[in-house]
Amino acid sequence: MQGLTMQELKLGQSASTSKTISEADVYLFAGITGDLNPAHVNEPYAEETRFGGRIAHGMLSAGLISAVIGMQLPGPGTIYMGQDLKFLAPVRMGDTVTATVTVRELDPARNRVVLETTCENQAGKRLIAGQALVMPPGA
Repeated sequence: MQGLTMQELKLGQSASTSKTISEADVYLFAGITGDLNPAHVNEPYAEETRFGGRIAHGMLSAGLISAVIGMQLPGPGTIYMGQDLKFLAPVRMGDTVTATVTVRELDPARNRVVLETTCENQAGKRLIAGQALVMPPGA
């Protein structure tokens, strides 16, 4: 299974995936990464923060961007070279996050692609905005 090559990619092409973030997802992510920030895992603490309750790790949602890049666009065989992210709004347990990547620049001479990367919740609120640099699989 191989993803799209440079020759198969087009400006404006996009792909998305969605996932509803569960409490189990947050605890599993915390355990895997070691990020036990009480904003994510301690409800009494989190209730006293500006968010008024626990929120999911920003990088958990950002990981959905990686899933789109690695599995859909460009897809399997893609090398992730860099990512800029801006976290714009919190994700709460039960939110459905949709990660979308869109082809913005193609550099065939260097085999590099710049992708716009976003995450939105079920209400269409933008959660994350950014840009990725990837190397699509070879021809």
